[in-house]
Amino acid sequence: MPRYRGSLRDSSGKEIQQVIKAQSSNEARLAWSQKGFRVIQVKEETGGIDLEAIQLSLQSVSVKDMAIFSRQLSTLVNAGVSMVRGLGVLTDQCSNAKLKVTLKKVLDDVQEGSSFSDALRKHPKVFDRLYCAMVQAGEAGGVLDEVLARLAQLLEDAARLANKIKSAMTYPAVVTFIAVGIFMAMCIFIIPTFEGVFKQLGGELPAFTQLLVDISKFLRSPAVLSLPIGIAVVVIAFKWFYSTPFGKLYMDGVFLKLPLFGDLVVKSSVARFSRTFGSLTRAGVPILGSLEITSETAGNMVIANAIDAARESVKEGGMISPALEKSEVFPPMAIQMISIGEETGEMDKMLMKVADFYENEVEEAVKALTSLMEPVMILVLGGMVGSIIVGMYLPIFSIMDKIK
Repeated sequence: MPRYRGSLRDSSGKEIQQVIKAQSSNEARLAWSQKGFRVIQVKEETGGIDLEAIQLSLQSVSVKDMAIFSRQLSTLVNAGVSMVRGLGVLTDQCSNAKLKVTLKKVLDDVQEGSSFSDALRKHPKVFDRLYCAMVQAGEAGGVLDEVLARLAQLLEDAARLANKIKSAMTYPAVVTFIAVGIFMAMCIFIIPTFEGVFKQLGGELPAFTQLLVDISKFLRSPAVLSLPIGIAVVVIAFKWFYSTPFGKLYMDGVFLKLPLFGDLVVKSSVARFSRTFGSLTRAGVPILGSLEITSETAGNMVIANAIDAARESVKEGGMISPALEKSEVFPPMAIQMISIGEETGEMDKMLMKVADFYENEVEEAVKALTSLMEPVMILVLGGMVGSIIVGMYLPIFSIMDKIK
């Protein structure tokens, strides 16, 4: 919480200095006034380590929190409650500390005469451009309650889609982790026991068994520390490469072409584009502005470049669908439906239909992927454990062959 230093006069007229924690300078002034002080000047303190501020900066505002806030504010505005009172009620009952602090600052700005959208723009880490643009359009059109309800629906749909994709990734990740753990445990604790038996039997070990013995020795030696270091270096190098414009464009293109997962990425990206663009146009945001915001929230640079190309086409008097078709990223069905929307003047309706269709496609793809991954991961797990068992018994088979 911010700290404010105030120059005050007490009841005797003596000037004193005090420091207080408050959400805003107005709140600090009010607190001192209630104590009987006359406030001369208030300044926010920037020095020192504010542990509470650090804690708030580390906390995040979830999509669910934003959806709940949007839907509740929409209901209050629709019921005729003033913006100041509505924000005050929602701020008091907000359970997320970071969102609560942000809403208090937004409330202060609105009380001082700022518009709701301008107050939101001061907090881009909580309210992104998409949110602010739709709120501004709602204010201009006098349909803020409807826009907030659409925002809530948009956020809920985005969260639902993201959760389904995460669920598809969780299963293979967990099974892979277990498989690697079992493999390493067998190499560290079981292979050494058999290694002593192999030495007593004499002779040369089969190549595969020798490979397992070498892996076991490596995992039990100090050199194993190079493994996490190497993984960390690879991860850092990948993050650096992905942070560069070329790296992000290259890797995003690779993600779209991955077997099994590439189709899922394409469908989820098209669904996100359609839902976002449709929500913006339905809220009354101009086409060029909508395309710019949609490009920023695309999540994939290849998709974003295709949207930017469509925006340039619209600037030059062209249409959106031909530009998207040239990118060879958007599926033909999506292109056709967007083209029909342009021709009939019902772009927002067609975009919502495209979004609904591809969100259902993502759900089906996730189910199919999960069903496919289960037997594959079982085979991988069985193969890793089985390879160790085979490797341990190969020398015994070789000795039996020699005896015969």
